Amino acid sequence: MSMSDPIADFLTRIRNARAARLEVLEMPHSKLKSEMARILKREGYIRDYATEGSSGKRVLRIYMKYGRDEQPAIEGLKRISRPGLRRYVPADAIPRVLGGMGIAILSTSSGVLTDAEARKKRVGGEVMCHIW
Repeated sequence: MSMSDPIADFLTRIRNARAARLEVLEMPHSKLKSEMARILKREGYIRDYATEGSSGKRVLRIYMKYGRDEQPAIEGLKRISRPGLRRYVPADAIPRVLGGMGIAILSTSSGVLTDAEARKKRVGGEVMCHIW
């Protein structure tokens, strides 16, 4: 079965794993999902991620991160650009999530970047999601 919005599926799986307090979640692998997981790890929202399996059926495994009192590191996720309504922004209009307390993930001509990296490189692109 084909999926019409794999990024929304990625975010929903993380949201569900967070609500169920899962330590590890698995999903079908793609380069874009892997890049988003790399950003989430670097920004401290997940513990780790790994790609496993053969080239035909690769799986992206994400290790969730929880703090004191089992509080999840990710408080919320929101899909911004979607297949029915793409959201593109120029470099000078990149949104700040919760006044800089969260991150926006953008797909740019320089690759998948956070809002801060895109501002620094002065590149705009498609705002894929907000995470806080």
